Amino acid sequence: MVPNNQTGGAYLLLMVFSDFPWMKIALPVIFLTMYLVTIVGNLLLILLRRIDPRLHTPMYFFLSHLSFIDICFTTTIVPKMVSNYLTGDKSISFLACAAQMFFSLALGASECILLAIMAYDRHVAICQPLRYHVIMSTKTCIVLAASCWTCSTVNSMFHTVFTFLWSFCKSKEIKHFVCEIQPLLRLSCADTHIHEILVFATVVINVLCSFLLTLFSYVHIISTILKINSSEGKSKVFSTCSSHLFVVIIFYGTIVSIYLRPISSYTPERDRVITLLYTVVIPMCNPMIYSMRNKEVKGAMKKAMEKTCHTLRM
Repeated sequence: MVPNNQTGGAYLLLMVFSDFPWMKIALPVIFLTMYLVTIVGNLLLILLRRIDPRLHTPMYFFLSHLSFIDICFTTTIVPKMVSNYLTGDKSISFLACAAQMFFSLALGASECILLAIMAYDRHVAICQPLRYHVIMSTKTCIVLAASCWTCSTVNSMFHTVFTFLWSFCKSKEIKHFVCEIQPLLRLSCADTHIHEILVFATVVINVLCSFLLTLFSYVHIISTILKINSSEGKSKVFSTCSSHLFVVIIFYGTIVSIYLRPISSYTPERDRVITLLYTVVIPMCNPMIYSMRNKEVKGAMKKAMEKTCHTLRM
């Protein structure tokens, strides 16, 4: 039996994403490439927001927070995963596992709440444009962002501490490439039913509140769009929120499929794919999704490139 008061000296074993020999060569390259694209794309959005005055608005304030979350989220997962492939060492200390769980839960919850806040921001911008800068003032934006980080951090700390109070005696191998609650609870010797209920309840509260705020926002947004007479006006307004709506559907869908089901239905293969989607693929795609149809970001990028080229010529 592994005692519940583990220190950094004890360890668990993480699974790799696939055991096929050719995948052991291809996957580290693929994951590392995706990681670098994620870092560069999200850092670029953060830098553009800082250097271009046109992006000093609430929408891009929250988008820069989303980019920061995505950078941290993928950094929590990918380097360890790539290291497991390259070194063949799949062990992870209890302390490192707890840290990985804490940050991944906190960042995942932060993104969930932040996407709802961004939906509300679009609702105010489209439905109440004349009062937009009054309602979404700098102080309001800071309070919303701080609340997002505080709630997610407290929630993550609770679940991480509670999870690692259990004794793990069934096996040392986590049936996942990341330290997640469900696969860890499956290693416990004790009855974790109460913890499962608490996980379910907190996810329901987090996701349901975020979803309801998002739904409320988009019902009013769509209602406002339908009242616009010109098709050009409708297209212009819809383009400002379509990319966000796309991200919301994918992210909420993956979170629900992972956490809002009983632990008895846990399937390692399926869950590894879903986890890969919201921890690696979505953070990589977010900068592209938010910039492809965004004239302001494209304009800021073009201006930055022209300024860089001019500086190099001097």
